[in-house]
Amino acid sequence: MILTYAMIGTWRMAHEGLTAAMADLKQGGRSTDAIETAIQAVEDYPFFKSVGYGGLPNQQGLVEMDAAFMDGDTFAIGAVAGISDVKNPISVARQLSNDHFNSFLVGAGASQYAMFNGFERRNMLTERAHKLWAKRVKEINEKNLSPYDGHDTVGMISLDQQASMAAGTSTSGLFMKKPGRTGDSALSGSGFYVDSEIGGAAATGLGEDLMKGCLSYEIVRLMGTGLTPQQACDQAVYPFVEKLKKRYGKVGEFSLVALNAQGQWGVATNVEFTFSAGNEQQAPAIFMANPGPDQTTIIEPISAEWLAAYEKRIKAPVD
Repeated sequence: MILTYAMIGTWRMAHEGLTAAMADLKQGGRSTDAIETAIQAVEDYPFFKSVGYGGLPNQQGLVEMDAAFMDGDTFAIGAVAGISDVKNPISVARQLSNDHFNSFLVGAGASQYAMFNGFERRNMLTERAHKLWAKRVKEINEKNLSPYDGHDTVGMISLDQQASMAAGTSTSGLFMKKPGRTGDSALSGSGFYVDSEIGGAAATGLGEDLMKGCLSYEIVRLMGTGLTPQQACDQAVYPFVEKLKKRYGKVGEFSLVALNAQGQWGVATNVEFTFSAGNEQQAPAIFMANPGPDQTTIIEPISAEWLAAYEKRIKAPVD
């Protein structure tokens, strides 16, 4: 059965924005608008510490963000990396997707483009995020701990009633990263990919390892051969994780979500991973995924207890 509209997004943080965007899709809204609406909601919420406002800063205390946008009808892509002091990087990436040249901007060039084109400026470093940064600096100096802790990207794919699809990503990147570092999130084929005739995929996890494979593109390619999104995710992700572990010696966190042109979704992960998804027949809901036996994925609805603990954790006072 063909479902006329659907969305999926990485992590629990995607849910509210995805829910609002799906309400627009139900009324005939476009997939491109849905991606921007949903990701803006994540970027604007200060307690999601890996995306946008309240995102965790780099080694020098500056919030540098990456974002990308892709139109599945035209393959138009816009992206920014290392952008700073801009309220909604996803919106900058979307506007850049309209340009044939200069559609991927980095660092000062990305920030200047946003300023010259009237995008809202904002100091993205919150007091809470600065406290977390200062605490980590102290721990590094006193306990010789690894500086790197946290790197979750919000990635989303949407399908509208006109059979058009879009994808987008946004992240503040690896906590305590070196200035100028970027991961996979803004890289086509690695952090995201979408083709309206087939489907789309998006990734979250350790960018340095995710970019060693082009898993988002591979998932879309496999769906194009007739595999379901779940089959494509399992077949693309788990063998590559094992290959990387064998040949590189170690592997970071990998989680990918996929949505096909029929509104079906799939997920694969090598860690405990939450996501939000919904379609015409199923209201948006939050799920928990874990790696299962024989390169499969176990997916279950999230529990009320987990949700309550999550809300308490992300808003806990910073000592």
